[in-house]
Amino acid sequence: MTEEIRKGLAGVVVDRTAVSKVNPETNSLLYRGYPVQQLAERCTFEEVAYLLWHGELPTEAQALEFQELERSLRPLDGTVKDAIDALPLEAHPMDVVRTAVSVLGALDGTLQTDRTWIDHDLTQERSIRLFAQLPAIVAYAQRRLRGEHLVEPRDDLAYSANFLHMTFGEVPEKVVVDAFDVSMILYAEHSFNASTFTARVIASTLSDVYSAVTGAIGALKGPLHGGANEAVQHVFEEVGEAAGAQAWLDAALAEKRKIMGFGHRVYKNGDSRVPTMKRALGTLVEHYDRPEVLALYEALEQAMDAAKSIKPNLDYPSGPAYNLMGFDTEMFTPLFIAARITGWTAHVMEQLSANALIRPLSLYDGPEEREVPRA
Repeated sequence: MTEEIRKGLAGVVVDRTAVSKVNPETNSLLYRGYPVQQLAERCTFEEVAYLLWHGELPTEAQALEFQELERSLRPLDGTVKDAIDALPLEAHPMDVVRTAVSVLGALDGTLQTDRTWIDHDLTQERSIRLFAQLPAIVAYAQRRLRGEHLVEPRDDLAYSANFLHMTFGEVPEKVVVDAFDVSMILYAEHSFNASTFTARVIASTLSDVYSAVTGAIGALKGPLHGGANEAVQHVFEEVGEAAGAQAWLDAALAEKRKIMGFGHRVYKNGDSRVPTMKRALGTLVEHYDRPEVLALYEALEQAMDAAKSIKPNLDYPSGPAYNLMGFDTEMFTPLFIAARITGWTAHVMEQLSANALIRPLSLYDGPEEREVPRA
């Protein structure tokens, strides 16, 4: 009997989840049952984080309690800053963030207590701490590359406004804060993608949440996953302007290049998050008076649709949006981390609630058993 091999685990269902799904009837990504486009329109990122962890949107009292806790945890431990400063400036920001998360884990003294790494309440506390401190880590990763000092967090600002304040030293206009908040919500969760599955595999060994997140960051670094939004910006810079989109695409396809920012393994009728992020990009284009960005976006999108009938994924509009906000291209994937920490940790908690070690089989196709030659 020949074993069926599903390369990349394509089509393989490995477990149940109540965190998110793509509804094939509406082509909508659902977080705990709520369409993500509605969450992006009507909720803050903090409320969505609470939803992913608790299963329900917070009441007003719960939201205020969560807000107070999150804001109290924002300041970055000096040891983490020292660890970041010890890294070479040439290190990719993804490596910087991965290292910082690992240091946070090493500083958590509760990990030394027997079996607390699988305690649900403690895992949730650690998840909130990561959620609260990642903006400082990501913001400082960019600032140090520009020769700028760490900006301390403000406890009078909501999550996204504070994130941008720590990155740029000031709070930008509301339209920018709103577009950033939308991007965080859209990137927060996406079922059993490569990084989330990595986190669940690590959690299934009964390792701690910091280890699971560190592994997930490693998976996210790859250009076929989180690194795609960074690659999209490089494509935009390479194409240059709308008038050159068709010629660039023709050449890229002739060279059999993978066009980053297009296609998705899950969506068959286009990524349901794209229209929401494209509208946010449109508000930024208008705010910064950069119509050429949207012109290039639409020219390449239309050329790709005509050539391959492949539609954009979320990375396509988010790349130019982050560029307009002022983020360095190398920071786009670390921003993904700051958003996806919510989904990763929700899955870690779900994995631990009914754990089974994830250990798939493989089909061996090497040499048959043989003896080692005698000397």
